[in-house]
Formats: sequence, structure tokens, C-alpha cells
Amino acid sequence: MTEILSFNQVTFSYTPEVPEVRNAVEDVTFTVNEGEWVAIVGHNGSGKSTLAKLMSGLLFPNNGEVRIMRDVLTEENLWEMRSHIGMVFQNPDNQFVGATVQDDVAFSLENNGVPYKEMVERVHQSLQQVKMEKFLDHEPHHLSGGQKQRVAIAGALAMQPKILILDEATSMLDPLGREEVLQTVQSLREKTGLTVLSITHDLEEAMLADHVLFMNEGKKYAEGTPEKIFALGDKLVDLGLDLPFAMKMTKLLQAQGVQLVGQHITEEELVNDLWTSNFNK
Repeated sequence: MTEILSFNQVTFSYTPEVPEVRNAVEDVTFTVNEGEWVAIVGHNGSGKSTLAKLMSGLLFPNNGEVRIMRDVLTEENLWEMRSHIGMVFQNPDNQFVGATVQDDVAFSLENNGVPYKEMVERVHQSLQQVKMEKFLDHEPHHLSGGQKQRVAIAGALAMQPKILILDEATSMLDPLGREEVLQTVQSLREKTGLTVLSITHDLEEAMLADHVLFMNEGKKYAEGTPEKIFALGDKLVDLGLDLPFAMKMTKLLQAQGVQLVGQHITEEELVNDLWTSNFNK
């Protein structure tokens, strides 16, 4: 597998002149391979968003290295490295600058000097990828929350990035909008091999990832598959995260004497176990 992004013993402090203040990120090491979906989870203040800023060159480490495409991220190669990264933030309204959907998607392309004919092709292609091609002339602010984020994703895709970073991109959406965005990202990965990093406190979203990095107080607390991270159970709750619905329901049912085998990450697993253990005898 090809390494596309890595952190090597990265430490960052917003107040390095005050050593008694805890570092925002401390001695963090991890690797993301091309085509992976990696979720970075943790409670507010755990260092998740600081990691996103370090990835995109909005911040630089006090110690350690950030590598993009195996090259160390520096002030000298910052703009070249950023060309490989697309970012979608928490509030889509803060990202819109165009009067229409197509104007907004074209904005970054125009600023980067992409020729007009190619720009039109990229705008249409990226909106097709997120199933928003019918909204070319709509005003972004009149769209639903999920549609807005899909347009924001289209704007990132139009720049043809290698890596898509979702920084709490679903946290302000209703369940339908959240589902729209996550299904869009899943489909894009399957069709294009896009590498995805999702910064989130939502363990339901983290379930979709190949790999999960769990941050706590600026440090890497745990790392592994979703199954490995969810096996921590009540420790996740103690550290400020909410368990997936299926895990909470499993605990409640077991407390009522319902026979179930272990924990369940997904609702499908829970239903199958209920059927097998209690109704298919």
C-alpha cells in the first residue's frame, strides 16, 4: 500500500512560550495509505481539529514532521502540497462565495487559472459525482443542509485532490442530510479510490472507516479498526464519546435478561443476533 499522508512524532502548542499549558497535539504518529478512509475521533478539545490544520499547512509542528505524498510539508512547498488536499468544514454556509452552485464550484478553479473550457468540464463532472448536477443555477443558501455539503464536496473535488478531509462536516446536519453526505463519500471512494480523512466525534460515522485514530487530550489514545476501538466500550463514554445506537441497545437488552452474544456495532448485527438467539429456536 502506498503512503499518502503521515505524522511522525508531531507536537504542537498554541502557547509554546508557556510550557505549563498542555500541548494541543503531543507526540502523535500515524500513517494513512492511498485509498483508505481514516476517522479521527475524540471529544471537544482532544486535538482533532488541530490535526486537520496541521495536515493542511494552516499550522506547522513545533516538533516532528507531517508528510504529504511522502514529502515533508514545509512553508516552501505548502501550496504544491495543498493542491493534493480538499477540505470540507463544519458549516457549509461559511464556504460559499458564488451566487449560484456552479459559480461556487468554479471559484477555486478560476483563482488557480484553470482554462475556461476545462473549468466548465470540471464543474459539471464534480457536481455529477455528488448528484447535484440538476442544481447548477440554484442559489447555494436555498439548498438543504445535506445538499450544501454535497456542493462543498463538489468544490473540493473540482480541484482533483488526492485526499479529502472532512472536518466535522456532518455535525450540523439532520439525520437525512448526514446520510446523504456519508453515502456520497462512500460512493466516491468506491468509484475513484479517493483517500478520506474524517474528523468527527460521531462514532456512527467512524463505523464507516477502515481505520480509526482515537485522540484524547492531544495524544493518540488508541488506533485500529472500528471493531477494535468500539471494543473499548464504556471507556469511550468515560472519555466523552457516545456509543453507537446498536451498542447502547445491546447493553439495555442484556440488562433486561435478553440473551445476546457479545457487543454489536451495527443494527444489522444486533437484529441478526436477536433473531438467531431468541426467535429462531
